Amino acid sequence: MNVKPFARADRVGGLIHEALSRLLHKSINDPRLVSVSITGIKMSPNLKLAKIYFVISDSISTKEEAFDGFEKAKGFIKYTLARKLKLRYMPDLQFYYDNSIDYGFHMNSVLKKIKNEHTTNNQPPEKE
Repeated sequence: MNVKPFARADRVGGLIHEALSRLLHKSINDPRLVSVSITGIKMSPNLKLAKIYFVISDSISTKEEAFDGFEKAKGFIKYTLARKLKLRYMPDLQFYYDNSIDYGFHMNSVLKKIKNEHTTNNQPPEKE
């Protein structure tokens, strides 16, 4: 029998991800969290801590504003998730900005720059 060591943590993380995403878009009216999307949940093996990773889809809100919005709504989020998920113990919630998308955009711009430099350097000289 092949059992994943943290299968329960993965399932609980998935449930929190789905419920929190719905909660953010339907029930939380904080303007600092309007453009926030949850990118992932990492649960501790003992299910006592949920690390919640998010991105901001526009430039209206900053990371700091989003952190402030999450801190203000944390009690409401935890209470609502506990009621919906009916877990024996509701994990503590910690919020983290997900830099992977920003890093991907940065890498894409670097690659485009290298490609542009490469194509302009390998062009035959123009005839005058």
